[in-house]
Amino acid sequence: MSTAQDEPDEDPREESALGPTGRPRRVIPEPPLLDGHGPARVLAMCNQKGGVGKTTSTINLGAALTEFGRRVLLVDFDPQGALSVGLGVAPHQLDHTVYNVIMDKGTQVSDVVMRTSVEDMDLLPSNIDLSAAEVQLVAEVGREHTLLRVLGPVLNHYDYILVDCQPSLGLLTVNALTAADGVVIPLECEFFSLRGVALLIDTIEKVQERLNPKLQITGILATMFDPRTVHSREVMARVVEAFGDTVFDTVINRTVRFPETTVAGEPITTWSPRSAGAKAYRALAREVISR
Repeated sequence: MSTAQDEPDEDPREESALGPTGRPRRVIPEPPLLDGHGPARVLAMCNQKGGVGKTTSTINLGAALTEFGRRVLLVDFDPQGALSVGLGVAPHQLDHTVYNVIMDKGTQVSDVVMRTSVEDMDLLPSNIDLSAAEVQLVAEVGREHTLLRVLGPVLNHYDYILVDCQPSLGLLTVNALTAADGVVIPLECEFFSLRGVALLIDTIEKVQERLNPKLQITGILATMFDPRTVHSREVMARVVEAFGDTVFDTVINRTVRFPETTVAGEPITTWSPRSAGAKAYRALAREVISR
């Protein structure tokens, strides 16, 4: 357990009727128990800007979903392998990754999937090999549907598949959007982040129109929020004004805890289960299930 001092990562306004978004909190029902598992709902965790908490949110949302009885597969779809590292895996030591699954027809997802330290949460890992796939897929017929095809055989085994996309709008990200039912957009509470979201939403609309009509924006997740700064609060107000109810009520505050969990190689929900960050991701999981 951490010996770090408790930092002010709770928003004092959160105890009031208004949440940190400035709106009244919506009533989220208790997630229903499941009789069985599958078919999975595929969510792409997507933002072409790096450093917005995308990988952290993928790991911790996945872990929180398992606490509500959901079986989860995390797909590391970034050649940097940050998701794998965040779960204690050394990507450069792996012989088989998601690259082999999408480029080698003889390799199945089930051959490569790894158990994580969290019960009912599996990982499809990645490493730098995946960067070659973007080039090699260009010549393939139906290249945008490659991830959708390889995930097909395991859809009935999971309730949620979370795809951690690379910070770009290239072919790998388009593959993730084509395979997905919904998109979760982690958005850092600073002005430069807002500018990139319009480009991402334009890409999502093109994928909806040309490749995946069922694709929806599940929600926008405000991350790295600091309730003590005017800047954070102004950005939050602009995000809510622009995107309305699409913005999750749950907000992820800036905290020293998340870098510590990366070093520990486990989610905050198990590493520091009573922390504000763990509570926030459980609240997010409830919202995601309700949508």
